[in-house]
Amino acid sequence: MPETTALPLTMKRLVSFVLAALFLALAMVGVSTAQVAHADDESGISGSPSDGSGADDRSRFSYTISPGQQISDSYLVTNAGTIPQTMKVFATDAYNTDDGSYGLLDTDAAPTDAGSWVSFADGATQLSIPLEPGASQVVPFTMNVPADASPGDHAAGIVISVLSTDGQVLVDRRVATRLYARVAGALQAALTVSSISASYDAQLNPFDGTTTVTYTVRNNGNVALGANAVIGVNTYFGIAAGTLQRSELAEMLPGSTRTLSVVVPGIGQLGYLNPYISLAPTVDADAQDPGPLATVDRDTVAVAMPWWLVILVVLAALVFLFLRWRRARDAKNAVAWAEYTEAEARRLAAEQPVAAG
Repeated sequence: MPETTALPLTMKRLVSFVLAALFLALAMVGVSTAQVAHADDESGISGSPSDGSGADDRSRFSYTISPGQQISDSYLVTNAGTIPQTMKVFATDAYNTDDGSYGLLDTDAAPTDAGSWVSFADGATQLSIPLEPGASQVVPFTMNVPADASPGDHAAGIVISVLSTDGQVLVDRRVATRLYARVAGALQAALTVSSISASYDAQLNPFDGTTTVTYTVRNNGNVALGANAVIGVNTYFGIAAGTLQRSELAEMLPGSTRTLSVVVPGIGQLGYLNPYISLAPTVDADAQDPGPLATVDRDTVAVAMPWWLVILVVLAALVFLFLRWRRARDAKNAVAWAEYTEAEARRLAAEQPVAAG
């Protein structure tokens, strides 16, 4: 039988200590993971339009109203977390962020447009609603449109805000539902491309460069609009160059401006380039239809220096100069040789009588 050796007592204690420490570490990781998951579950909040008894099928509040008109509606607030929470409910103004997203003013910022038209019970501008886990409450509200409200779209949002602490940091967690109020009057759906520029980036392959088209879009009208954009590059006689690019421009609120850049690939060093942008305005499926929308077109001029052609011209010029120099040298040598042979002939002719004598 093979010989076996028993572990010393000190070694057994060491092994037991290591195994115990490893088990404790794994247990702590499991507890930490469970705590994180539980923390994520604690903070659930949600809100949606309501028909007065529960949630309805609307994704936003959208009204067509007249100056001085009053509208009543409801909002459903839900504590989707696992702990009691106090929901702060209020309305505020909307704006477009730099990346085109639908943004809302900070919780402490005072609204001045459609957000200021909304009030709750007894004219309150905000409510504080304590809710148990899983509980919901329907919140009635009223929108009072000022008599001097300007025509067009006014954007806002109804917000649920819950303050909580993360260590020593106070966190404001918010969810919101969009609110659009279209005030009756003269509607102007007017997207414009206020500026466009282009730059060419040459590649090692002279027929595979890229053109970066940068354009600025402004909503000069009073209707919220998005757009389907087509960006391309033409060259001589309107011939298309490169690969046509298509993109979707997110909804822009009235008065907002956005600057975007699109890279058009596959463009050779052709010299003359004519980059362009074409916008077909769109309206959100849940928004009111403002009527016919005109396509917006804008173009510019860029130069793709044809270095391959420049190199060919330089090489051709060098070959031409070399050949011209070669011909000039050969002609000069031919003249010198003719003069030499003629001189030799004269010399020989002069020496012949002497030799004969």
